[in-house]
Amino acid sequence: MKKLPPLHPGEVLREEFMEPLGLTAYTLAERLDVPRTRLERIAREEMGVTVDTALRLGAYFHTTPEFWLNLQTRFEIETKLRDRKTARQIHQIEEMAV
Repeated sequence: MKKLPPLHPGEVLREEFMEPLGLTAYTLAERLDVPRTRLERIAREEMGVTVDTALRLGAYFHTTPEFWLNLQTRFEIETKLRDRKTARQIHQIEEMAV
């Protein structure tokens, strides 16, 4: 069975917040006081969510910054582990003796 690609926080922002609420990147950028291009790049999944953006999204959408940062962290981990070389190297690391 083929695995689904990792979920990018931009997809969540676009599909779960911006589109249902009828928000454009321009409008949201004005409300968050960030560059419009930052939100466009996140929504197009070309850029990740930074701490600054997470704080602003959390305040605006009544979520937490951790919500956005956890999405970003999970995306990065899953993406990295899909790289076979990295996954092989990680699995070869011996656990620390206690």
